[in-house]
Amino acid sequence: MKGILEIMDTFSKDDESRFISYLKEKNQRGDVKNMTLFKMLLKGNTSEIDQKLYGKSAKNALHALSKRLYDAMVDFTATKSFAGETSEELEILKLLLAGRIFFEHEKNKIAFKVIEKAQKKAMTLDAYAILAEIYYTKIQFSHLNPKNNLTEIIDQANSNLVHFQKEQRLNMAYARIKDQQLNQKGTFIGSIIENVFQEFNIEIDGQLSYKSLYQITIIATTAATLQSDYHKLKHFLDRVQQILEEKKNTADKNLYYKIQLLNLLAYSSFRNRDFKRTRLLITTLEEELQKGYADQFSEKVFLLKGLVANFTGCPNEAISILDPQKENSLEAMLALAMCLFQQQKKEQAYTIIKKMHHTDGWYIKKAGIMWVLKKNLMELLLLIDLDKLDIFILKLNRFKRNYGSVLKDLKEDRVLIFISLITRYYENPKQVTTNAFKAEMEHMFNWKAHEEEDIYVMSFYAWLKAKMERRDVYEVTLELANA
Repeated sequence: MKGILEIMDTFSKDDESRFISYLKEKNQRGDVKNMTLFKMLLKGNTSEIDQKLYGKSAKNALHALSKRLYDAMVDFTATKSFAGETSEELEILKLLLAGRIFFEHEKNKIAFKVIEKAQKKAMTLDAYAILAEIYYTKIQFSHLNPKNNLTEIIDQANSNLVHFQKEQRLNMAYARIKDQQLNQKGTFIGSIIENVFQEFNIEIDGQLSYKSLYQITIIATTAATLQSDYHKLKHFLDRVQQILEEKKNTADKNLYYKIQLLNLLAYSSFRNRDFKRTRLLITTLEEELQKGYADQFSEKVFLLKGLVANFTGCPNEAISILDPQKENSLEAMLALAMCLFQQQKKEQAYTIIKKMHHTDGWYIKKAGIMWVLKKNLMELLLLIDLDKLDIFILKLNRFKRNYGSVLKDLKEDRVLIFISLITRYYENPKQVTTNAFKAEMEHMFNWKAHEEEDIYVMSFYAWLKAKMERRDVYEVTLELANA
């Protein structure tokens, strides 16, 4: 069962629907229990499954069924359509294999034609590893074609080898960055990237492929999310965007990674409260999506549009953008709850939070630890505003127990301080309006410069500041976000 759940973590919403259709086609005997089991697991039902499926204890039957479902999921994953560059690389590998088979059957003329076609396709994709295999094959069988210029083929192979070795260094650097990120928690990710690139003699420049840029950027932005600090990455992200601008006239052979990069840059700009830049990047992203992958990335675009609208004084527009997305995206669901909360529509916001009925562990796998922390914090604030004392105390104690050490590891002690302050507000609302409370809060918090502060950190603080100053929370939020 564990293997099934791990594979399910890799499935998108679209994959889940397609897999159910795949099972319908695969089921020859009308046996739909594999489909029933899959749907149960999707809903988080993992206890007493045999009783629910067979109406009695049937461990052996469940084991056999689980094995069939696991094998079907592996087969589906292996055979489903590959996205972007991967599918094109697969086509090249098929051509290469076909060419070798033709050589074995002494169909040399056809073999050379197929290999040439594979080479042209591989060169357009900068698929250096596959090109190495293609040149190896051409050299191996060059004696079968008198028209071949062996010296020219060898020169091409050596030139490709230089690019391939650079790609290998990038791959090793990527692995080293990931390793150091795990073993040097709290270290600024930009410093790690810079040191590792120096070690492997790599420069962040236009010679990097879209895929390489994306790999490094996703590491950097993931770390920035965990540290709630996108400001320190600004110089690095500016350089990535500059490289994208320099490469904008190149062929769209890496559209998938280009779109991924634009999405990361747009979201990073939002976290840094550069809304003008975010809008420009969203426009560019939408233009690129017209070329492909619109289905995969439309939810992310809607999320960005909704967030920018909310923090630039257009809350109704934000809600109208995010509401249709709440069933498809956990990020959109939480963002919608936040917008409703800021508009004093607390019952509606709380209704959304209550619909998040899975365990925190399930949500961590699906959306990440920072999403779970934001969800829990928002729930606590809603419980205070809705005066649900018993539930608030229960949730508060659970939050401290489950996430106290996690927040310390992330160096997010400010969250624990914030929790203590909102608890005091709940116990005695009047005290937060006093000068003594304000002075104490200023002393307790490790404040960053305003331009460095993360937008989500500001959003939570805006709630407390609004209570202190007896003002509207959304008004205070906009004031802080756009200062």
